[in-house]
Amino acid sequence: MGGHTTLERIESHLPERSVRIEELGEHLGLRRAELGVFRKFYGLDTLRFDPDINLFDLVRPAARRALDALPGNGRLAYLVYAHTTQAVAPPDVDVAQVVRDELGLDREGTEAFALSHQACVSSLGAIDVVGELLRAEGDEHAYALMVTGERAYSPVVQHIPNTAIMADAAAACLVTVDGRGDRVHAFTTRTLGEYAEWLELTAEQNNEFGQQYGPRIAEVINQAVAESGLTLDDIELIIPHNVNMLAWRQTIKALEVSPERVFLENVPRYSHTFASDVFVNYTTLRETGRLVAGAHYVLVSVGLGATFGAMVITHRKEGGT
Repeated sequence: MGGHTTLERIESHLPERSVRIEELGEHLGLRRAELGVFRKFYGLDTLRFDPDINLFDLVRPAARRALDALPGNGRLAYLVYAHTTQAVAPPDVDVAQVVRDELGLDREGTEAFALSHQACVSSLGAIDVVGELLRAEGDEHAYALMVTGERAYSPVVQHIPNTAIMADAAAACLVTVDGRGDRVHAFTTRTLGEYAEWLELTAEQNNEFGQQYGPRIAEVINQAVAESGLTLDDIELIIPHNVNMLAWRQTIKALEVSPERVFLENVPRYSHTFASDVFVNYTTLRETGRLVAGAHYVLVSVGLGATFGAMVITHRKEGGT
């Protein structure tokens, strides 16, 4: 079975509790000057962070709303939980299976599994994987549900030195082949394995990676766009992860595009939300009426380790509704 992967419904969920980054200073062990750098240079302001909610309460709302788009004759063949950090729950808890069971899908024979080794690119990678699985299955009524959601449960996880302050969010995407939703044209990744031991990098390696960051994202975006048979001029908007404003200014320079063509409004609102960023940004654009039917978009993320990923889609009115 051939055909294009299509994104039938995209949903996201953010906890109601919002905090300014200065409120996390003591919790993260950050001095006032360090917080000032995050605010002035990295463009962070507020983020969603609620220590009182558990992982499943965070993930469930978006998953249920996305699942509502499953048609009556549809069969959910796969549920994949895409996550960034390796340890998101106690070792005896299989998050993907728990989410499947809480959604009542255990009785439907849905296969549940997790993907994580592309870090924050894992959500885009999971869409690529389930698209291939659905094509191999060859059932036009088969669907997959990709879910994301992680808690910034400790200072070690929440603070990426000189890069980001992580926040809570979740997202879900209902996927099929040749559906009526947003069509996926290409997914491109590049991994720079020499930076795999992120916390152990020397100052020289960190500086080297910082210099490569923008150009490497630009390369992956350009490759994905070219594989789609398009040019950057054909792209309505780049929908990125929310790592920080400085990294994206470097990328915009490397891409040689105007800043208005990269959606960065959620960086100061929500900060970086692990593998959920691009979908939080997508739903923000949809809810404000800024997605154009027939227009092309690039979803972009970067994961520690270091993996760069870009996915080119065409928005269709039914997609993500």
